[in-house]
Amino acid sequence: MKFMIQAGGILGALAVALGAFGAHALKGMLEASGRADTFETAVKYQFYHAIAMVLVGLLMRNAGADAIKLLGWSGNAFAIGVIIFSGSLYAICFTGITKFGATAPIGGLALIAGWVLLVLAAGKI
Repeated sequence: MKFMIQAGGILGALAVALGAFGAHALKGMLEASGRADTFETAVKYQFYHAIAMVLVGLLMRNAGADAIKLLGWSGNAFAIGVIIFSGSLYAICFTGITKFGATAPIGGLALIAGWVLLVLAAGKI
């Protein structure tokens, strides 16, 4: 529970920092490369799932053992999804190597799995 909330908080803080960095320091580079939308998508998905991880951690406080297990998997799937999905988009933005985009769907599947596991956990609460 504590780890999930802390990890979500760290990912959220990084999302805010990266969003500000992209909007200011990297704005010209992102616009010139046509990657501003890609960067914004990476930040949004990171931030949404950081919030989801904090909520998962809070749900773990009052959940039974079966729900806690599913919630843990859900939070881990969110973390893995953010790293792979947003990470691949950041890599495209910073390197221009579009082949990093091939891993984005794997991250997206992990994010979807996190939401499905959250739904299953809710059935056990």
